[in-house]
Amino acid sequence: MNVARGQPQGQVRRLWAYSWAMIIIAWLLSACGTAPRALLPGALPTPTFTPFQPLLPSPTPTTAPLPTATLTLTPPAGLTLWIDPRLPPALRAGLALPVEITLVERPEQAVLRLEFGGENPLSHWVYALVAPFPTLEQGVSLDDLRNSWRGKPSGAFSERPLLVDEGGLAALSALWGAPAEGAVKVLPGQEMLDYAWERRPSWAVVPFEALEPRWKVLEVDGISPLRKEFDASRYPLSIPISLVGDLQLVQRLRSVYGENSARPLLPVTNREAHRLTVVVMTGVTALVRATAYTMEQRGIKYPAQDIGEWLRNADLTHISNEVPFAQNCPFPNPVQPDLRFCSDPRYIGLLEEVGTDIVELTGDHFQDWGEAAMLYTLDLYHQRGWGIYGGGSDIEEARRPLIIEHHGNRLAFIGCNAKGGAYAQAGPHHPGAVACDMDWMATEVARLRDEGYLPIVTFQHYEYYMYAATHIQKRDFGRMAQAGAVIVSGSQAHQPQAFAFEEAAFIHYGLGNLFFDQYEVCRACRQAFVDRHVFYNGRYIGTELLTMMFVDYARPRPMTPGERDELLRAVFNASGW
Repeated sequence: MNVARGQPQGQVRRLWAYSWAMIIIAWLLSACGTAPRALLPGALPTPTFTPFQPLLPSPTPTTAPLPTATLTLTPPAGLTLWIDPRLPPALRAGLALPVEITLVERPEQAVLRLEFGGENPLSHWVYALVAPFPTLEQGVSLDDLRNSWRGKPSGAFSERPLLVDEGGLAALSALWGAPAEGAVKVLPGQEMLDYAWERRPSWAVVPFEALEPRWKVLEVDGISPLRKEFDASRYPLSIPISLVGDLQLVQRLRSVYGENSARPLLPVTNREAHRLTVVVMTGVTALVRATAYTMEQRGIKYPAQDIGEWLRNADLTHISNEVPFAQNCPFPNPVQPDLRFCSDPRYIGLLEEVGTDIVELTGDHFQDWGEAAMLYTLDLYHQRGWGIYGGGSDIEEARRPLIIEHHGNRLAFIGCNAKGGAYAQAGPHHPGAVACDMDWMATEVARLRDEGYLPIVTFQHYEYYMYAATHIQKRDFGRMAQAGAVIVSGSQAHQPQAFAFEEAAFIHYGLGNLFFDQYEVCRACRQAFVDRHVFYNGRYIGTELLTMMFVDYARPRPMTPGERDELLRAVFNASGW
């Protein structure tokens, strides 16, 4: 190449660098059929240079050629890229750099930079606004969040700085500019959760992959990344990550390795719908007495009219149905004096209406109508393809965990009746609920965890009409947590009970009734939870509490904000929070 005499040396070098960059890009594009490989430390394979056509036509000279001088340069090894160290570790770990791109340590050494910002996005990284689990607030508006960032706080967290790590600070600064003084507190990610719990109320922003059950995910403008219907394009905390540098280089690289390409340079997002599983767990269902009588008067699907969508919208819907269906079941008596129960087979239409997938059979009344009714009930469940556990046609089936794999999440449901005796009669040749053998159960939970399953343990325990858990409940539920369960849930309670976290497990001692007629027994018996548990990429990442209030003997409805706050205060206080 000829260079004009007297041309500044720095300009010469820039022209050479740009020319070689164009050559490398042409070579990159000519090798499009080769899949990119991750850049690994150590020796790299020797690239094979493919003949290429010039990217740009040579300019037609308009004047006589100038005298030339010969300059010898060593061709660059490839494109240089600087990656912002504040980008999420999960994103950096997922990079799939072709061998033609060389990483450099400082941005000024690079032709291209990968950093937060929306100029040329290759990825959108979802962040979550979170608070400690015992937080009353459901969410905030985007305006409140931005105003707090800018030093004009309002709302429930107005006197608290927003907790972020270095990556979160960079991500939000790319959206909103630098925060006002005192508006944020920067902490290492591993310290943030304990810091927030010790200083409640607190709030924080964390990447979606950093979620864990002790965080409560807050809505932003009504949107939560925990929900199945989540739309990242509408979510304010979906942060673009861009390739920045020479525009022609960026555009060419995006065409080959962009977020819509077959072989993206980096993960397109950290929240992929096909890795998410939502499980809803419920409390007592007993379609008898005044509940059944109301269904006869108002329709079989009447109890689900206000909360049915909560249940249907899950990937897996759990129902603890305590009572067998029987073809000779009499018409329901709303004031039935005895406690021997059955349900008309037509009532299974209510369970179909709410999208039942899993039926727990640990209940006290499964054997009330005899062996024929139990076997008939099991046959109804099998016909519909519903999974069962905690009871069965014999003790072997009753003890067998229900294994479900969904979207790559491997779940195992296992349960028992803690009262035993006449309440749990499954035997070698007899159907029924299975009595708890805590030693066996702990061993089985540990085995399942060792085999890569996430165990969900449920109990039909002793009923207590109080928010607090008893020492017996704490002992039994805690033992399952120590054995490796990720969730331990009480299906027996007729009113809501406390929570706990132990050995990284979420414990809920009692959810209250789902469909049962204790409307007049106590005010707390009108209150209930549905627990929406979320799993992602083989991990249990969080729980959303759905709260209900009964309007009559059969039908619950979603609570008002005031009713919800009243319930949460009572249960969080009973939990020692």
